[in-house]
Order: sequence, then structure tokens, then C-alpha cells
Amino acid sequence: MNHQIESPLVSVIIPMYNASSFIEETIQTVLQQTYSNIEIIVVDDCSTDASYDVVSQLCQQHENISLLQNRKNSGVGFSRNAGVRHAKGRFISFLDADDLWLPDKLEKQVKFMLQNQYPFTFTAYQFADESGHPVRKPIQVPMKISYKEALRNHTIWTSTVMLDLDVLTKEQIAMPDVRKGQDTATWWKILKVTGYAYSINEVLSLYRRTSQSLSADKLAAVKRTWNLFRKVEGLSILQSIVPFCGYAFNAIKRRI
Repeated sequence: MNHQIESPLVSVIIPMYNASSFIEETIQTVLQQTYSNIEIIVVDDCSTDASYDVVSQLCQQHENISLLQNRKNSGVGFSRNAGVRHAKGRFISFLDADDLWLPDKLEKQVKFMLQNQYPFTFTAYQFADESGHPVRKPIQVPMKISYKEALRNHTIWTSTVMLDLDVLTKEQIAMPDVRKGQDTATWWKILKVTGYAYSINEVLSLYRRTSQSLSADKLAAVKRTWNLFRKVEGLSILQSIVPFCGYAFNAIKRRI
């Protein structure tokens, strides 16, 4: 059997902005995957630190890494969309520039999707400190999640997602033009097409919480979610209340 059919190409999309402290370690966790048919697409959003140079060096060492650069700083959603447009793989995986993957993440997820013919999957994950060491208990995820369930439980973490372009189109997985929360809004959009996203309830990704992300304004996150319900999903105030309460409950539960 053709190796390419057994192991379809996975395109790993990494948006990057001022991530020079972490980007090499992040990319190394992709290069060290037990699954080998991978292309890595890093999209630099006009970093002002050494991020671009770090990845340029890696590109010279590894032919499966490509580096794109936005003409102007345009946000993470725009960067991911640019990466997807450039992608040649059947499967799309997203990885944030400071997050980490366990070595068998892609192998397990591709096998899971091929065996079950799932177009949209995600996995459990665990928070990590700035050094990349796991902290706190793993974030468990439901076996599957629907659109209505995803509105009130934002359990799908971007760096765990894999999508099948044999089923979905690049247009269907394109992220909306909002600066914050565009990944969550995208999962909602895709769930309206697929019905469900299915999970591997095993920690295969580490969500690095830097001092910057730890100090993120919680009020801003609340406003962002309410804005997604009202302006992106077009829900009325009444329709927004129940999923918003569910979101708040689940967000608190994940952090205790």
C-alpha cells in the first residue's frame, strides 16, 4: 500500500508573534513526532523580536518547515488563515507558538480520525509553566461535543485540534475576522457542518501559561465571550444567557 495513503500529510499551522523565547522548543516538539509525514507552516505576524530569525535558521536545517510573514500585524486568526491557504496536507493541525506537543500526538490523532472517519477531533491537554513543565491536573474533555454544547463549554483547545480537508473545505475552516476568540467561533462554525467534534481524552498537548497569559484580563475574556455570542453568532440577549453561564462555570472549573 502507498505510504502516503497510510500516512496522509499533516499541515501544522503555527502563528507567531514575538515568540523567540519559545518558538524553537515548540517546533522541536513537532519535528520529534513519531508521525513523520508533516509540513510545518509558521506565519510571522511582524514580530519585533528575534522570532523570524530563529525560524529562518530552522528552515535552512529542515526542508519541511516554511516561513510566511504578514505584510502588517493582523492578528492570530489572520495568520492561521494564511497558513491554511498555503497548506498542502489532508489534515490541518493548529499549534500556538508557545505550546508543546507530546511525541505521539499526531500519530494517535491521525489514526483515530482515519479509523473512525471523523472530520474534526481534539484532545485533552494540561497546563504547563513557562519552562514547559506540566502543572495542575489534566483538562479532561468529553467524548464528543455538539455546537450547542460547545457554546457553553469552551473545552476545545486550539493546539489540540485536527481537521480533515477531505471532508471540510478551507473556506469552512477559515477563522472569522475578529481579533479575539476567533478560534472558538471557528469551532462553532465547523460544528454546524460536522454535527460533532470527537476527542481523544488523553493529554497530548501542553498549554504553556506564560506570565503574559497568566496576567490576562479575566474581564476581557468575559467580554470577548459575550461579544462572540451576540455579534458573531447573532444570539439574542436571552439566547446568550444560558450558554454564557455554562461558559463561566466551565472556565472556573478548569482553573481550580
